[in-house]
Amino acid sequence: MKLTMKRKNQLIGYAFISPWIIGFVLLTAFPLLYSLFLSFQDVRVTTSGIQTDFVGFNNYEIAFGVDTLFTQYLLTFIQELVLSVPIIIVFSLIIALLLNQQIRFKGFFRTIFFLPVIIASGPVINELMEQGVTSIPSIEQYALFQAIMTSTDSFVNTFLIYLMNNLIVILWFSGVQILIFLAALQKIDKQVYEAAKIDGASNWECFWKVTLPSLFPMVVVNTIYTIVMFSIFALNPVIDHIQSNMFDISTGLGYASALSWIYFLIIALALTVSVGLMTLRGSKKYA
Repeated sequence: MKLTMKRKNQLIGYAFISPWIIGFVLLTAFPLLYSLFLSFQDVRVTTSGIQTDFVGFNNYEIAFGVDTLFTQYLLTFIQELVLSVPIIIVFSLIIALLLNQQIRFKGFFRTIFFLPVIIASGPVINELMEQGVTSIPSIEQYALFQAIMTSTDSFVNTFLIYLMNNLIVILWFSGVQILIFLAALQKIDKQVYEAAKIDGASNWECFWKVTLPSLFPMVVVNTIYTIVMFSIFALNPVIDHIQSNMFDISTGLGYASALSWIYFLIIALALTVSVGLMTLRGSKKYA
């Protein structure tokens, strides 16, 4: 039977993506489903292999009802996620706008902001944190900071304290986002700005009416990237807690798998809520 040209193109396409499909099934889908299976089991690693006993939702009940460290780490992670992601997105956008101007040594500044992405591994940041390099020292003693703290509510105080203690780390997380915003800025047609200027729009109005709507898809992309990057950071205490329980004789792989799925669902929920709200707001505002 002679194949049509459309059928041939389809087979060629499947042949090109077949390595990815095979790798996804063997290296991602199967381990993912197997970890879900282990999360409902009491797992014991013996000399004869892995032995499992079905315990239902017992591992999940222990995670929320007994393991106070895990719930504490989760709450801290959610709080830091809510505070850090908007700061990283706003800072990245500001730096990208500055680097998009006609300034000297533009390539050098791009390298400087992207350099932490390459060198800021877990052990490096951990060592810098222990030396106090990632925070602003003794800022609580400044009169201006104390005046702001006494005149604001508790949420703002928490936000300011977290920002000052983690300012350098947060800025280091912005390298990839800056490049994404910068690439999107360079794709905006300059004639749109010229037309807006002719109509009497100021630079501030051009930003809100031209630049930001054009960058909105990249804002969504950077939000997704930032949440995922923040979630899998090497010094994340939630991940450390999961790994410690994985090799603990009293808990083991079953309980660690349950913790991993709880953490995964929280990240998926954070992505769904943030992207859903941004998409809904963007569709109304920029429609």
